[in-house]
This record gives sequence, structure tokens and C-alpha cells, in this order.
Amino acid sequence: MEAIRKQASRLREQVARQQQAVFKQFGGGLYGNSDNAFADSAEYQQHQKLEKLYISTRAAKHFQRDIVRGVEGYIVTGSKQVEIGNKLSEDSRKYGAENTCTSGNTLSKAALSYARARAQMENERGNLLKALGTQVAEPLRAMVMGAPLEDARHLAQRYDRIRQEAEAQAIEVSKRQIKVRETAGSGDYISKLEASEAKLQELKSNMAVLGKEAVAAMTAVEAQQQRLTLQRLIAMVESERTYHQKILQILEQLEAEMLSERQRIEAPPNPVTENHMPPPPSYEEANGIFTNSTVDVPFETVEYFLAEVIQSYQAETDVELNLSVGDYIVVRKVSNNGWAEGECKGKAGWFPFAYIERRDRVLASKVVQIM
Repeated sequence: MEAIRKQASRLREQVARQQQAVFKQFGGGLYGNSDNAFADSAEYQQHQKLEKLYISTRAAKHFQRDIVRGVEGYIVTGSKQVEIGNKLSEDSRKYGAENTCTSGNTLSKAALSYARARAQMENERGNLLKALGTQVAEPLRAMVMGAPLEDARHLAQRYDRIRQEAEAQAIEVSKRQIKVRETAGSGDYISKLEASEAKLQELKSNMAVLGKEAVAAMTAVEAQQQRLTLQRLIAMVESERTYHQKILQILEQLEAEMLSERQRIEAPPNPVTENHMPPPPSYEEANGIFTNSTVDVPFETVEYFLAEVIQSYQAETDVELNLSVGDYIVVRKVSNNGWAEGECKGKAGWFPFAYIERRDRVLASKVVQIM
């Protein structure tokens, strides 16, 4: 056990001496002269900077790759949404064009308006996806896979290998220095020491040159990464903002059209007589009695016919007739100014001609109600 402890102690001492030799060559001047301390400090700072640049460019590369993957996924999903939206637009257009509803075409108009707006929105979505692909994904993908980044990283890796060789050579020099001291300056050991020191200086020189080149290349790549990635992020934000602004305009126009149509159909009907229709004919006009023989009779000669009331009307004078939706009327006269005269439920009078529709066939029960 004692022999093992002594051997371990000798090994520890040998390692300590080798470490001390390395510190003399690279450690920053604790054991060397001022010139060597300056050179080692500069090399250490260069090494630290290159290490930070390597980490920074690697993180930026991963971020760029994440953006590309995210945009590509968004494009795939968006393309499917465009397909679904266009199908919805076509279905809405088909219903609006082929609607057979008997109570009006309000829903048909709304369906056609929605179909048009949906097609416009899907077109804008397609433009957004195209912009994200050409303005964001492609430039970033090109930089991730580009030569400048790979060349700079290869320089950094070459520098790291030479640095490792220099560290190993420094340990070799330290060993030969120990041999020279132990052999009291043997010529053979001295020549080997000088050869090792010359090789170490060559490695350090090459390392310094390559380190400067690697730092310059990595610094340029880092600046390009930062600039290009920021530009592509801004382009992505601007494209999405433009897209949402256009979608908002389309939706606002569509909403205005639909609300206007809903207000139109929900508003109470205004009697035609208020603004657009003249008052019903007087008794003399209705019966062809005129004080002036030059007055033309303002009536169409029609045969009696049956009509159904399609819009209620409240009589405003004694010569007018109250109407309710669904009533049937025997129409006897139609004037040229929008009025008609007829009989309903035992009462006769005038009413707006536009409030009725002619019926060729009427149930017998309805005919009894007329009389």
C-alpha cells in the first residue's frame, strides 16, 4: 500500500508540473514574462469571443429554422382552410342562384353576398400564404443552408482543433523541459526540446491567424443573421396586418349589406298612399261623371277577376277598403294611378292595386267569404 501511495504522489506531482507548463504557455502571465502574458491574454480573449459567437450563431440558426418550420406548417394548414372556404363559397353561391323559396329572395341575396365575400377572403388568404412563403420562409431557409454560415463554422472548428494541438504540444514541451533538467542538459534532449518549442510556436502562430479569420467570419454571419431575421419578422407582421385589414373591409361591407336587407324586411310596411300614390278617384270619376267633357276616363277596362291580398292595408277615407293578408277580393275596376276598386266580405271600396295578386283558381270556401 505504501508503494502505491508513493506512486500516486509522484503522478500528482508530474501532473502539477505539466499543468504549470501549460499555464506558462497559455495561462495569462502568472508565470511568464510581460510579452508572453500579453500574447496569451489576447489569445484567451479571442478564444472566448469565438466561443460566444459560435453559441450565438447556432442559436440564431435554430431560431431561423423554427420560423421556417412554423411558416411551412401555417402554409399547409392555411391551404387546407382556403380549400374549405372556397367550397363553402361555392355552396352558398349555388343556393343563392338556385333558390326556390316561395316567400321571397332575401336569403338568396344574403347567400350570394356571403359567397362573394368568402371568395374574396380566401383569395386574400392565398395571397398571404404566398407572401409568407416567398418573403419569409425561402430567405431564412437559404441562410440556414447557406455557405457563409457553414464556412465560418468550419473556420471555428479548424481553430479549435489547432488549439487542442497547441495545448497537447505545450504539454510535450513541458515534459521535455523536465527531461532536460533531469539529465543536466543532455544535448539530445535539448535538441528535442528546441524542436518541440519551435513546433509549439508555429501552432500558436497559425492559431492566432486562424482565430482572427474565424472571429471575423463568425461576426459577419452573426450580423447577417440578426439583420435578415429581423427583416423577415417585420415582413411577416406587415403581410399579416395587410391581410387582416383587407378581411376587415370585406366583412364590414358584407355586414352592412346583410343588416340593410334585414332592416328592410323587418321594417313595418309604409302605406303606398303616403308618398307615392294619389288619393283614390272621386265618385264622379269612378262613375264617369265629369264637368269638363275633355277629361279622359282614368280607368282600364277590365273584366271582373279574383285577387288575394298580399299586404295589409288600413283604410284612411270612407271610400277605401280595409285589407288583411289572405283575404280574397272581387276586383271590378283598376285605375291608372295605382288604385283598384272591388268588393270583399260584403263591403266595396278602393285599395292599392299593388297590395293584391290575381288568382285564377280559388277554393269554394274562399268564394263564400268574399260574398
